[in-house]
Amino acid sequence: MSLMTNKAALRGVFSLALAALFVTVGCQSSDHSDPDAVMREGIEHVLFATPADSSVACYRIPALDEVGGVLIAAIDERVPSCQDLRANRDSNILIRRSFDKGSTWEVAQRVMDYEDGVAASDPSFIVDRSNQRIHMLVNVMDHDDAPGQYRFHLISSDDFGATWSAPVDITDQVTPSEWANDFMFVTSGHGVQAEDGTLLHTIVNLQRGVHVLMSGDYGASWKLAPSPVVPGDESKIITLEDGSWMVNSRVAGAGHRWVHRSLDRGASWISEPDSALVDPAVNASLVRHPEGLIFVNAHHPDERANLTIRVQKDGAWQEVMTLEEGSAAYASAAILEDGSLGVFYERKGYTENVFQRIPSAIVNRWFDQP
Repeated sequence: MSLMTNKAALRGVFSLALAALFVTVGCQSSDHSDPDAVMREGIEHVLFATPADSSVACYRIPALDEVGGVLIAAIDERVPSCQDLRANRDSNILIRRSFDKGSTWEVAQRVMDYEDGVAASDPSFIVDRSNQRIHMLVNVMDHDDAPGQYRFHLISSDDFGATWSAPVDITDQVTPSEWANDFMFVTSGHGVQAEDGTLLHTIVNLQRGVHVLMSGDYGASWKLAPSPVVPGDESKIITLEDGSWMVNSRVAGAGHRWVHRSLDRGASWISEPDSALVDPAVNASLVRHPEGLIFVNAHHPDERANLTIRVQKDGAWQEVMTLEEGSAAYASAAILEDGSLGVFYERKGYTENVFQRIPSAIVNRWFDQP
């Protein structure tokens, strides 16, 4: 498989015009009696929107992270249809970067675009803070030579997303041969780096559970943690202050999230439902703040709507903000270097992908900090 082909070259002119498709707007008119609304004005940007000419069916599956003060937002460019990887022959990965905490954004660049019939989807970042390298994991499928088989590809950048390495297929490093035809995929969004430097992420095998993907050598090699997490679908992993691992999982039909914790690096798990985290079975985001946890999802038992931010301090979840009352689906959040919170999410029936930044003064207030 070649990463860039004649198909991509033919789109060269189109790539120069991408900015015209990605609208930047201010927040909707706010109630100025609400101090949060006042502080949020002017920080909403539509980064990717379905074009009116139908040249791209949709942009889906947002991922967001920051490295060296540079924000990077990644997305699927789904060309012939909005279908997922198994039913889409032409899906590529685009990114946009911001150097001012999301106030302005570079024009999009296409970082993964294989030959016709080979599709890429579900971008997810892991930042190695020790060397400022950012890795991107992506699911890939060759619809002609290996239809129905998922592969995990890794690209990396040492210059804050300006350029990216050639893709490396890590599938055979981490999955046994009997998994070849399983429904399995890397969870989109972002992973995390543990205090000891280990890079952590999650992959889902719908037949065999959620598995923690890990690297102890800066991303040079990868393996799976010893035991799977059950039940679970798309999941987020964080490390807690005591060094334990927490996985927060989407579970179909549950109406809420499940939380799994390991005290022994994935050798065993303590699993329990969390009824406070209402969820319609959607990909969500979980990040660790110095004073607690921040969780972002479509807070509804059966509809992808009502995108909400919750924080956990002293063991209890509290709703602190609604970002989108109507249609909203996948979300990816990151705590920025200045303590503000960036959220990149889908809305309006998957026709818009929006970035919002919540200032650090508001985030601190959630945790009763000055």
